[in-house]
Amino acid sequence: MAEIKISPEAQKILIELQTFQQQMQTVLIQKEGLNMQNMEIDKALEELNKTKHDDVYKAVGPILIKSTKNELSKELSEKKETIELRLKSLQKQENRVKERLKESQEKFEEILKKQEGSKTTAG
Repeated sequence: MAEIKISPEAQKILIELQTFQQQMQTVLIQKEGLNMQNMEIDKALEELNKTKHDDVYKAVGPILIKSTKNELSKELSEKKETIELRLKSLQKQENRVKERLKESQEKFEEILKKQEGSKTTAG
């Protein structure tokens, strides 16, 4: 079986590709976590709007703390807003990483084609 040798330039780009793939994975994991939090907040706000009681309780660690419906609704809405801003930021980051990943992939393929071309002419 023939051993595949790639140039130092191709190795460098391959490392870049792996780095971008890891960055993409990290961004996607963060987005997934924030989307889950967002869904939980939506459900909490929905339940909060259904209740007729003004006094409500929120969980803080292992304890429940008394709050008002309005205070908790405001707190959850602000948290949701913050999460949505982070999601927008992560989406921009994902788009940048996708673009860099695509560029590196194209460079890598181009280098491999050049290597293949030089092998066929040399050998």
